[in-house]
Amino acid sequence: MDELNLHSLQPAQPRKERKRIGRGLGSGKGRYSGRGIKGQKSRAGSHKMPAGFEGGQMPIDMRFGKLRGNHSADAMPIGPFRTYSQPVNVRDLEARFESGAEVTPDTLVTAGLLKNTRTDVKILGVGELTKSLAVSAHGFSKSAREKIQAAGGTVTWLRGEPVPKVVRRKRRTTSATALEDETVEESSQEADAEADEAEEASG
Repeated sequence: MDELNLHSLQPAQPRKERKRIGRGLGSGKGRYSGRGIKGQKSRAGSHKMPAGFEGGQMPIDMRFGKLRGNHSADAMPIGPFRTYSQPVNVRDLEARFESGAEVTPDTLVTAGLLKNTRTDVKILGVGELTKSLAVSAHGFSKSAREKIQAAGGTVTWLRGEPVPKVVRRKRRTTSATALEDETVEESSQEADAEADEAEEASG
C-alpha cells in the first residue's frame, strides 16, 4: 500500500455534483425543473399542506356530523375551547403524600404525578383515601370530594366551585285544572247575578 499522505487523501465515496434545478435545459432537469407544466404540485410551497387538507374539497371533519360539546377542529384538545384535564386518582394521593400535606398542582408535579402545570387537574375517586389532605385542584368528581372530606381533608376549587344548573320547567295547565277554573268562574258569575237581583228587589 502507498504511504498515506496529504496528497493521497480522497473521500470514501466519489463526490457527485448536485443537479441545479431551475437553470434551464442544460441543468439536467429540463425546462420545468422536474415539476411538470401546471397544477398544484408545480407551485411553490405545494409540499407544505396542512394536516387534513384534501385538495380543496370539504375535509372529513367538516363533512361529518358533530357531537354535543366543543368540536372546534383547530382548538381541541388545547386552546380557548379546551376540554381536556389531567386526571389524578385519590389512590395516587394516598401513595405519594403524607397525612396533613397540602396537595396543589405544583406539589403534584414534584411528586411525579404531573408533567407540568399547564393543564387543568381533576381529582377522581378511584381507590381509597385514609389520610387527611388539603387538596386544591381545578375539578373534583363527586366520589373524590366525598372521600377527601370523609378522611378529614378539605377541598379547594382553583377556578371557583361550579354552580349547579337550575332547570326551569314551564308550568303546564292540565285539562282538569282548566275545567276547575271554568267552574269557579261560572259560580262567581252566578253569585254576582243573584246579588244584582237582590239589590233590584230591595230597591
